Amino acid sequence: MWAGNDQYQFFESILFETLGHTIEVTEARFVSGGSINTAARIFTPEGTFFVKFNHAEKEDMFEKEARGLALLRKTNAIHIPLVHGYGKNGGKAYLIQEFVENGGQRPDFWRIFGHALAALHSHTRPDFGLDFDNYIGSLEQVNTFVENGIDFFIENRLRAQAGLALYNNLIDHELYNRLERFYPLLKNLLPNERPALLHGDLWSGNFLVNEQGRVALADPAPYYGLREAEIAFTHLFGGFDDEFYDNYEEAFPLEPHFEARIPIYNLYPLLVHVNLFGKSYLPPVERLVKRYVGV
Repeated sequence: MWAGNDQYQFFESILFETLGHTIEVTEARFVSGGSINTAARIFTPEGTFFVKFNHAEKEDMFEKEARGLALLRKTNAIHIPLVHGYGKNGGKAYLIQEFVENGGQRPDFWRIFGHALAALHSHTRPDFGLDFDNYIGSLEQVNTFVENGIDFFIENRLRAQAGLALYNNLIDHELYNRLERFYPLLKNLLPNERPALLHGDLWSGNFLVNEQGRVALADPAPYYGLREAEIAFTHLFGGFDDEFYDNYEEAFPLEPHFEARIPIYNLYPLLVHVNLFGKSYLPPVERLVKRYVGV
């Protein structure tokens, strides 16, 4: 960790680069930045800022994140923290955003959250994908446009992650080939709805409670995809109240028997976690494939 003066010089330097004038940093508190970045809450006479930074191993990561945040913010469906700027300074890449003050959940927090996510998902376009690739965690996420949502899910999500896991010896050829036998079944297992704008990495660690006691979303990996994949991911690690699901359904009903499809959609985040964190995430992948294609 830096000496105190070096920290403050870095923060003041990037604030100057971003905002175009000198701002004194009066205090800096390091906060959780996930497994990839370091993050800090920066206090200044002009307000409080949230800064994320890393060693610029992937120089376009924060540019892509800023573009994704801007895309989601433009919908006005849900609070997305404002991006002040991003760049590179002293060998570190950085992103500067508004700091979301926690106001404590309002009694209607989950109801509003469910309706807000449904409103986000109502934004659509002709094809599945996005006009730029981005990242989920530190992994590249390919968003090449595909006309059919199930084909997009197979090619740009499942097959891409399975191929990476095979290349890195995290899965063997046997499991890879069983996954290949599983993909053709999906056209009869998943509904092919219209493209929906997704946050793309929606788990309990990526939503905040803002000053008004309502939801704000952070760390997106957005694209236009199958909305059921987003709802399924919220089930993977928990942390979402039943009232959230009830009110989402009220605003934008899911196709019948969604619960049976949750493990299928969650193959994607599970394979992402295999590639990021190792083989401990493989058992549910193996169980699902065994269920549909056998050993």
